Amino acid sequence: MRLLYWGKDGGEKSHVWGFWLVEWKRLFSIALLKFVGDSREAFHTHAFNSVSWVLKGKLLESRHADSFTVVHTPSLSPVFTGRKTFHRVDSEGTTWVLTLRGPWADTWSEWIPAEKRHVTLTHGRREV
Repeated sequence: MRLLYWGKDGGEKSHVWGFWLVEWKRLFSIALLKFVGDSREAFHTHAFNSVSWVLKGKLLESRHADSFTVVHTPSLSPVFTGRKTFHRVDSEGTTWVLTLRGPWADTWSEWIPAEKRHVTLTHGRREV
């Protein structure tokens, strides 16, 4: 379990930074995320389900299977992201998001379009 720390969310190539109030992967995490501009090229799932609120800014969510983009702006209504949601998220400028995450599963996936490669990841972003 980690408390009160700042770091990248999503690995070295990520453009998302976060301040975690608590990260207890077995149970839950609470973080304030800062999205800046385009994300990595990879579409991805998550090791957790999450409920998030856009506090300021605008997120553009593209799903791997769809050809449309969902726009998320500040609202009292949360954005639910299921563990199996295969997406990528870009930000118009800087966007702040409060996120509550559930327990982590052991694996999640990425699709890297430029390499036409599917990757399964586990803790520490190690390929399995």
